[in-house]
Amino acid sequence: MNTATPHVAILLSTYQGASYLTQQLDSIAQQQHQNWSVWVSDDGSTDDTQRILARYQAQWRPGQLQVFDGPRQGFCQNFLSLAVRPIEADYFAFCDQDDYWQPDRLSRAVAWLDQQNPRQPALYCGRTRLIDEANQVIGFSPLFSKPPAFENALVQSLAGGNTMTFNLAAMQLLRQAGRVDVQTHDWWLYLLVTGADGVVRYDPDPTVDYRQHGGNLVGSNQDWAARLERMGWLLKGRFRDWTRRNLHALAANQALLTPEHQAMVNYLQHFDALSLQKRLNTIKRYRLYRQTIPGTLGLFTAAALKRL
Repeated sequence: MNTATPHVAILLSTYQGASYLTQQLDSIAQQQHQNWSVWVSDDGSTDDTQRILARYQAQWRPGQLQVFDGPRQGFCQNFLSLAVRPIEADYFAFCDQDDYWQPDRLSRAVAWLDQQNPRQPALYCGRTRLIDEANQVIGFSPLFSKPPAFENALVQSLAGGNTMTFNLAAMQLLRQAGRVDVQTHDWWLYLLVTGADGVVRYDPDPTVDYRQHGGNLVGSNQDWAARLERMGWLLKGRFRDWTRRNLHALAANQALLTPEHQAMVNYLQHFDALSLQKRLNTIKRYRLYRQTIPGTLGLFTAAALKRL
């Protein structure tokens, strides 16, 4: 779309979200960047979610909030079902139902995206501020300092989808890939953008209040207990299952990747069949890394134990 002020399509996934949905929608309405629309995929809510959405549809201008039925296959497929819809916009932003956006959430992302080549996939994401059920600040997500890259994306998701805003070139990657079998939509987008030699901006200054509560499907690893739990997932093979699914989806969409990254994906699909020494050398050869030193050490440990 060619407009003086870029239009942002906000892709909101809902399911039983009545507890916090009003706060999220109000925070969207209060954005400094006002050229936006909200596209909702509701995954079969039986609480007041749909009534809340209907109320905002009546309050906002016609067409500013659209609601569709989700596929009822989990949050990832719910988001991907929105991504493949023919929604016209300059930029796109993933949105969770239970967070709170600071007023500059969209304006900061749009300012950066406006500086990028529109023909190159571009993804803005960042750190989050953590809040509890009563909107009290309880901390921040980890601050990552290593550069975003495909070598990182293969073994780690960089940022939550609730912080992600991206251009049409990045959206076209999602649409061409379709509804693939992956664990999370945000990790998948990070893989696609970096795999296609796109650009990624990780903002260290949070613009999203990420709510931590009992209903979170994916929490933040902000403390050592949570990080140890995630390390346990890695050692038990849970991350191996996720990375296997990612690699399979990437292999099925090799045409979207650069030749160099295609070769990496093809080789890594046979990772478990390699000897111990070759597995460790492969991490060095392809310069795979996680964002922290303990995480990278865990990467080598998981590789040694065939848990990667």
